[in-house]
Amino acid sequence: MRSLPLPLALTARLTPVAVLACAGWAMASGPDKTSTTASGDTSTQQTAGQSVSDGPSSSTPSTAAATKTYAAAPAPCGSIPVATIKSLVPGAKTVGKEIPSTDTKLRRTCSWNALKGYDYRWLDVSFEIMDTDAAAAKEYKQRVAEKSGGGAVPGLGDGGYSVVNLTTEDKQQTREGVVMAQVSNALVVVTYNGSDFESKKAPDTDEINKGAIKAAKSAVTALKGSQ
Repeated sequence: MRSLPLPLALTARLTPVAVLACAGWAMASGPDKTSTTASGDTSTQQTAGQSVSDGPSSSTPSTAAATKTYAAAPAPCGSIPVATIKSLVPGAKTVGKEIPSTDTKLRRTCSWNALKGYDYRWLDVSFEIMDTDAAAAKEYKQRVAEKSGGGAVPGLGDGGYSVVNLTTEDKQQTREGVVMAQVSNALVVVTYNGSDFESKKAPDTDEINKGAIKAAKSAVTALKGSQ
């Protein structure tokens, strides 16, 4: 019976999946997620007050909290249609698993992963809420700059970007696609990757890129519907 060891870098990311009877090994995962914090912005509205006596008129400013387009992150595990989950992550539980967050109002992430035969697929979707549209736009531009080599995704929110990278660890290839979108004061981030542990090859770029973009479009639609 031959063993199919996982690459160290991939092992650190993956959550436990079903033991492959013919290979006798298991996988563990757990993406390191960080939490983003935000606070409400305000706008000032002037209200006029008149004196009932001969005194001069005066105006008194009153401050009202401005309404953010998105005040909270939507439930991420319900953001991707069941049919899409079955297509992108064959064998995964379609309910997904939400990753613990320090503030679920500001950042929420759901993950799906499964090993079917020798093919492994991982998908996660994150929603992050910023205090303003400008803050979200700034964060989006910074992240795009950090992940150079990709391209724009037209029609995906106020700005959409996709990049795919191939990594090799212990002769095992993994291809990962990341799609980011800014939608008003929110960021949507989708990560989708895959490996074949029999051939040690990764899925082709087109498969991973299209899969990540498909999931991102569903996530953006879910975000807009959460208002």
